[in-house]
Amino acid sequence: MAKLTHEDILAYLEEATILELNDLVKAIEEKFDVTAAAPIAVAAAADAGAAAEPTEVNVTLTEVGGTKVAVIKAVREITGLGLVDAKGLVDKAPSVIKEKVSADEAKEIKEKLEAAGATVEVK
Repeated sequence: MAKLTHEDILAYLEEATILELNDLVKAIEEKFDVTAAAPIAVAAAADAGAAAEPTEVNVTLTEVGGTKVAVIKAVREITGLGLVDAKGLVDKAPSVIKEKVSADEAKEIKEKLEAAGATVEVK
């Protein structure tokens, strides 16, 4: 039997139908006792991406917007700070409003601040 070159193999693969390629993969799996494991690798990569999500995030006020008083009130409610301290945080934007909070709490904080007219970043 003549030895096939890479070009011969690639030419066959270009012209083969999906059914022929499927049969070829099955034959290779049986002959060499291997499994085409690409779907497993993709699933593992997707799981790794999901696991990489942070469990604690920081909420940063990036811009106050047009309703500064409403934002100060929201910051007071979220942080428990007094009026002067809350105003100081708002005036120094961008400033961290809360650190190391859960993603759910960060979402609630973001919603409150955005409802007051502010722009918020969660990292």
